[in-house]
Amino acid sequence: MDKIETLPPPPGVIGSLRAGFDAIASNLTVILVPLALDLLLWLGPRLHVDRLFQPIFDELSRYARYSGFPSADLKTLQENSAALLEQLGQFNLLSTLRTFPIGVFSLMSGTRPAQTPLGVPSVIQIDSLFTLLGWVVLLTFMGWMFGGLFFRWVSLVVVDPSHSVDNRFGQSILQTMLMSVMYFILVIMLGVPLLIVIALAMAASLLLAQGLLLILGLLSMWLVVPLFFSSHGIFMRRQNAFSSIYTSLRMARFTMPTSSLFVISVLLIAYGLNFLWNIPSSNSWMVLVGILGHAFVTTSLLAASFIYYRDMQVWLQTVFEKLKSNLPTQQA
Repeated sequence: MDKIETLPPPPGVIGSLRAGFDAIASNLTVILVPLALDLLLWLGPRLHVDRLFQPIFDELSRYARYSGFPSADLKTLQENSAALLEQLGQFNLLSTLRTFPIGVFSLMSGTRPAQTPLGVPSVIQIDSLFTLLGWVVLLTFMGWMFGGLFFRWVSLVVVDPSHSVDNRFGQSILQTMLMSVMYFILVIMLGVPLLIVIALAMAASLLLAQGLLLILGLLSMWLVVPLFFSSHGIFMRRQNAFSSIYTSLRMARFTMPTSSLFVISVLLIAYGLNFLWNIPSSNSWMVLVGILGHAFVTTSLLAASFIYYRDMQVWLQTVFEKLKSNLPTQQA
């Protein structure tokens, strides 16, 4: 039993976070990737789709008017259509460059700045569904590419601060795309039925819908940790997408309390500071301070996750070896 009692403690959450910030502070060039994306979304042109959907909403209103809709329902439909068009008019299709789960972190992808310190940005309107599809495919592909580059760069900073060249970079990008496609299919397969169920629950009872959302939220917490580390094996251990997901599930199984605390800490820091970064108005140069702060903090948190993943894998291997060597003693 002495060997079990001398098991090393698991990696600490605070130590991993501190190491991540120290690693990026010593290699600030890594934040250029998220910085460039945010500057493009902030100061660059806008890619809009509202003109493409305007005729669809007009035709819908015309059909409702000639079909004898009650005036109250027709007014509600027109108001909802106008609100949706306004939202589409503020949506920048270039924000599709921020891909999930592997992608370049961005502060501006979640905002819709109408003005910048340089004035009103230029707008490029998409006027056909074929063009829209082409842009979505191109931007998504570029998001996967730059996301893989960004994650790989941060992992190299953690493993080797000298930025040594990895001759398997192409394989990492390929596995990044494969994992992204897998998650996209999974979201479609699970998301569409869930949306239908939630819509039916809302139609039946608002209280029932709220209870269902609460249950789904609690169940999703069990998936956060495995999904959070699912891509790390691609960049830290040169695994394929399937092996990386399996390694993440295995790690979460044996380290759930500590890993959950780490993931919650990362999410609280990242999303909590977003409120601070978004305080300046979009037409103020102070936004640049928020973009710089966001790029540094989120990149440091990513580095901390790689460090935690690396140290936790070493710790698990040590624990398993000690337990294995102790097994014959217990049987004797």
